[in-house]
Amino acid sequence: MLSKEEKTQYNRHLILDEIGEEGQNKLTSAKVLVIGAGGLGCPVLQYLTAAGIGTIGIIDDDVVDQTNLQRQILYTIDDIGRSKAKVASEKLSRLNPFVFFKVYEEKLDTDNALELFSEYDIIVDGSDNFPTRYLVNDACVLTDKPLVFGSIFKFQGQVSVLNYENGPTYRCLFPNPPASGAVPNCSDIGVLGVLPGIIGSLQANEVIKMIVGIGEVLKGKLLYLDVLTLQQQVLSFKKNNDIEVNQLENDYDFFCGITSNTLEEITPSELKQNLESYQILDVRTLEEYNNFNIGGIHIPLNIVSDRSVELNNHKPIVVCCQSGVRSKKAIEIIYKQREDLQLINLKDGFSLY
Repeated sequence: MLSKEEKTQYNRHLILDEIGEEGQNKLTSAKVLVIGAGGLGCPVLQYLTAAGIGTIGIIDDDVVDQTNLQRQILYTIDDIGRSKAKVASEKLSRLNPFVFFKVYEEKLDTDNALELFSEYDIIVDGSDNFPTRYLVNDACVLTDKPLVFGSIFKFQGQVSVLNYENGPTYRCLFPNPPASGAVPNCSDIGVLGVLPGIIGSLQANEVIKMIVGIGEVLKGKLLYLDVLTLQQQVLSFKKNNDIEVNQLENDYDFFCGITSNTLEEITPSELKQNLESYQILDVRTLEEYNNFNIGGIHIPLNIVSDRSVELNNHKPIVVCCQSGVRSKKAIEIIYKQREDLQLINLKDGFSLY
C-alpha cells in the first residue's frame, strides 16, 4: 500500500489509467540492478528513481572525472574524484526518499555476477565495453533475468530487451565480439553529450513497461537511432537455439581478444615522475596529436604495423592513446613483429594525464 506521501510523489502515475495504484505498487515492489553509473547509467538511474522503483542496485568501481560532466549530468564539478555509485545514491535519495539503494563500489566480474543478479528482477546494462556486455548477458541467461541493453557511438544509439520471456539474447544478436580495438569507445572518438540521455531514458522506459505490463517491449527487436537525422529503425532478430550458455567464461577479456591482464602498464602520474626513463609512442590521430602531446614518436594506429621497424630498443617504450584502448591494440600488433621491444601501456591514456 502506498503512503499518503507516496501518493503525492507518484500522482502523475496514479492518474494514468495504464498505471494507476496497481501499477505503481508493482514499481515500488520491483528490484532493478543498473550496471554502471556513467553516461547511460545516469539517466537510467534518475528516471527509475523518479518512477519509484522500490530497490535499485548500482554497481560501478569508477570515480567521477571532469570529462564525464559533458554528458553525465547527475554529477557536478564538486564530485570529481568521488565514487560514482556512492555519489549517485546520495543524490538520487534526495530525488526520491522512498527508494532503497544498494551500492556496490566494485567491478562486476565472474566472481560476483551470478550472486548479485539473483537478488534483482531486471538487469540494465549501462557498460561501455564488450567483455562486460558478454558477462552481463551470460549472467542474465544463467540467472534467468531480463536484460535491458543500451549502447552509444558518437551520434548513434541502440536499445534492446534481451533474455525476456525466453526471447533472444545478446549472443543471438552478436554471436562473436569484434576484434580487439576495432570499436573505439567515447574516450577515443567522442560522443554527443545528449545521446546517452536519450538512450538511457529509452532503457528506463523499457524497464517500466516490463514491470507494469504495458506497451510493447523491445523483445527480439533492436531500436537504432541517429540523433543527427533523427532517423529511427527497429530491426527484428530471432533467438538462436544453437547458442547455449551453460557457464560463465573464465576470462571475458580473453574471450573478447583483450590481453590486458598480462600487459605491463604505467599510470600517467608514474610516467610524469620518470619520463626520461622511457620512449614515448603516440598512436592517436594526427589531429589528436597536434591538439596535445608529450613528445616522442607519433605513429597512428592504422599504420603502426608498417612502421614498427622504426622503433628502437634502447629504452622501454610507453605506448599512448586517449583512453588506453588503441595503445593496447598497438602493442598487440607490434609484438607480432618486434619481440625485442619492451612495450608498456599508458593506463587510461591521456584522459587522466
